[in-house]
Amino acid sequence: MTDIAIIGGGAAGAAVFGELLQRQRACTIHWIVGASSPGRGVAYSTDDDRHLLNVRADKMGLFLHQPYDFLEHASGALAGVSGSDFLPRRLFGDFVQAQVEALLQAARQQGQSVEVHSANAIDMVLTSDHRYSIALHDGRKLEVDGAVLALGALPPRALRCVTQEARQSGTYKLDPWNLAGDTRAPRRVVVIGTGLTAVDALLTASTRWPAAQLVAVSRHGLLPRMHAREALEAYPDQQALNEDLLRTPSIPQIVRKVRQAIAKNAGEWRSIIDGLRPINSLLWQGFSTRQRWQFLRHARWIWEATRHRLPPASYDAIDQLRDEGRLEIVAARVLDVDGSAPLRINIREREWQLNTVLESDLVIQATGLDTACAYTEHPLISRLLEHGVAVPDPLELGISTEVDGQVRNRDGQVQPGLYAMGSLLRGSLWECTAMPEIRKAAHTIADRLTENLLSFARAGGTTFP
Repeated sequence: MTDIAIIGGGAAGAAVFGELLQRQRACTIHWIVGASSPGRGVAYSTDDDRHLLNVRADKMGLFLHQPYDFLEHASGALAGVSGSDFLPRRLFGDFVQAQVEALLQAARQQGQSVEVHSANAIDMVLTSDHRYSIALHDGRKLEVDGAVLALGALPPRALRCVTQEARQSGTYKLDPWNLAGDTRAPRRVVVIGTGLTAVDALLTASTRWPAAQLVAVSRHGLLPRMHAREALEAYPDQQALNEDLLRTPSIPQIVRKVRQAIAKNAGEWRSIIDGLRPINSLLWQGFSTRQRWQFLRHARWIWEATRHRLPPASYDAIDQLRDEGRLEIVAARVLDVDGSAPLRINIREREWQLNTVLESDLVIQATGLDTACAYTEHPLISRLLEHGVAVPDPLELGISTEVDGQVRNRDGQVQPGLYAMGSLLRGSLWECTAMPEIRKAAHTIADRLTENLLSFARAGGTTFP
């Protein structure tokens, strides 16, 4: 019998785990979830109901062929839910847990060999018989024939401009989801970042400290755009546009054609941007490394704001904070953060290039996903890089993989039986962290692992392909 390990306790791990369970193959499936509740991870562990999904309810299924299961679950939990609603992320976490528990119970009743490990994987090495030996932090070891790295977000690292004194002060928060502690009510809270994570941090801070002045700082000072209040009709010429874009060799030409389509669509850009979703990864794969670097340097900020939008309720809440004078958005570069109580944030304003010092009782770093694996403190990723089992993406966007998620080793070869998904795939796919992409990747990886299991059995159990 072969063994497969899924490493990561969030929704991505749950999606792969569930897909494998549904295939009912003769193998042992190990799910290494860490200390968190299986299926929630960081994204869906929040208990703040102001933290909303930024995908409508009818697009949030966990499995590829069961896209409306979440809507049915939500309709049973809340009154008056519709498919176009943006619901609390906590509710999706409840749904994933319920799905996992039901699948686990059914699998065990049918004799499927399953183990869920409430421990963290800290090392993985290749054995002499071409298996993977995974060390857990509690001292146990597992030997498996295939593994999936579904780790979610890497541990956040302080910006390089933050001094050691500031990091150790207790008033510089690296984890925007965990603002608990003995922090006294601050007079001013500075959030570094203005993306989706920063918005969640601002909403939490505004409720927890209603008298605090809030400041959000990012280079462009651009908040995410707002989703349409009602679901939009698809752009009628989207297929022709997408086919044309896939034949277009340069980023400036792609941008120009998208702008032309928006003008043709009477300025309605949301439906066109959403209609690009099926080809976003294909466009990224067609870019050279230099083109990808140019996109990251010159276009990423505007793409992120238009592609990853705010639910209307979140947008309105931020607008209200600004109208009340409680929130200021500043376009500036953070030069350094120093001190302890209060912290001093030295910034250079974008418009006038003037240096200004902000003083703050609390600074929250909310700059989004850290995908620079070469510098991460994540023990498993660090060890995989050290062993040469994996290598960083050249643009610090996760690890180097094939487009189907197969990990490349230091020789540039595919590492047999080892897959990655989610944020680790940004270098290969770019679009890989939202549920529609995650459930598709989970389905594909489960298919590949199942095919490998059959090949393994036919070969007499000698080498996992």
